[in-house]
Amino acid sequence: MTTSQKTALITGANKGIGKETARRLAALDITVLIGARNAERGEAAAEELRVGGADVRFVPLDVTDETSVQAAAQHIDATFGRLDILVNNAAIAAGPQEPSETPAATVRQVYETNVFGVIAVTHAMLPLLRRSAAARIVNMSSELGSLTHLADPDSPWSAYSSILLPYCTSKSALNAITVLYANELRAEGILVNAVSPGYCATDLNRHTGIRTAEEGAAVAVDLATAGEDGPTGAFWAEGGPIPW
Repeated sequence: MTTSQKTALITGANKGIGKETARRLAALDITVLIGARNAERGEAAAEELRVGGADVRFVPLDVTDETSVQAAAQHIDATFGRLDILVNNAAIAAGPQEPSETPAATVRQVYETNVFGVIAVTHAMLPLLRRSAAARIVNMSSELGSLTHLADPDSPWSAYSSILLPYCTSKSALNAITVLYANELRAEGILVNAVSPGYCATDLNRHTGIRTAEEGAAVAVDLATAGEDGPTGAFWAEGGPIPW
């Protein structure tokens, strides 16, 4: 079945910034697919966001499980025939620990979701995105992934680099992945960007952030709905582009 209404998939969207991104996209009359590992939480989030008539649906999706990723792609193909927006939002963190005290196994665990999960989902969804007239891929990054900020001892972000090696480096890797996909897909009109939502109060940081998840979702929605003249291969925050 195909539809003229745009369809968006957001990974890790049962809570936090992912759910608020889903809420905002649904308000724009976009069919939103809540990707989540936990069926109960995913269904509950979708039901909450359907209030008012929004078209929001739960799709089982564990980004670290190739079988789950392929099943989600097959479901979207069979139901909608294409995908217009992919927001790679699912992420985890670990720590805090000094870099010299951080086991490789901890780094590997974070990368499974934040890096390899993004690659797996993007690869699975690309055939569907290529059927869209104006596909958009948004990777939820962080200013903690900015090497420019981390290398500047006067930057407020650099203080975190000494205790968050897995998370910071996973977001730096995600930024590089964003650029490479953008370069490959530019000629096809598929815009690929990384965004930083800012320091938002979410489960990831035990709700210590100074911004709301709703505020953090704004930049993701802006890039997910950008027009033909929108950026690609860029790193954006709410105030505009930020350094890699």
